[in-house]
Amino acid sequence: MIFVGRGALLTRAVRHALSTGHRVDGAYTDDPADRAALSSTGVRAASVVSDINTHADRMRGECTDGVVWSVNNWMIFRAPVLDSGLRVYNIHNGLLPQHRGLPSVAVLFALLNGESEYGATLHQVDAGIDTGPVLAERRFPIPPDARYHQVLLRGVRACHELFQSTLEAVAGGRLPTAPPPHGNSAAQPRYYGLRSLSRLGAYADDPAFARATDLGALAPHLPEIAGALARMTPRVK
Repeated sequence: MIFVGRGALLTRAVRHALSTGHRVDGAYTDDPADRAALSSTGVRAASVVSDINTHADRMRGECTDGVVWSVNNWMIFRAPVLDSGLRVYNIHNGLLPQHRGLPSVAVLFALLNGESEYGATLHQVDAGIDTGPVLAERRFPIPPDARYHQVLLRGVRACHELFQSTLEAVAGGRLPTAPPPHGNSAAQPRYYGLRSLSRLGAYADDPAFARATDLGALAPHLPEIAGALARMTPRVK
């Protein structure tokens, strides 16, 4: 199996796969720190400069079981990878289809929209963005007083827990059964990208605004959201 992504979620997933006896054929990341962290595991970590799809032939030649895990991955898989015969599975921070897009933005609007649940989703990757078949999920409630940084971090934990619980099934070709629709999963799906941040002003007077935008210690890692908030009027900072 091959891993594509970045950050602690990527390195933890690789280490867990190795610790449970799975062969990891390689990892692809755009972060030099990840490559350094993975070097101690014996896994070859390749540098991705801009487009993961330029590595499709190399990935196909390296992957011994045909499985590619996308973990905390912002790169979009296109035809070169999707048509290569590799089976690509993504661990998404958010429930699909209602939390498509950037998790950092989806969490923000989940709180502003008064949603009662968040979580993580395992889905097969197709040509769309977060549109492939849902295979498994891990849900958790959003407490009434939850703050942004708490929900986002709980989502990160849910992602790793979901990876751990589905690794054996995916590796063995026994895909989990898709969960039935539940709770707010019937809500109208949106795509939460950076453009969604332009709608923040409409929520400025919402009682949930302060906690929904409380980035906490995560602020330095979320420059786009911190910047959008900083550009709002002093009245709503």
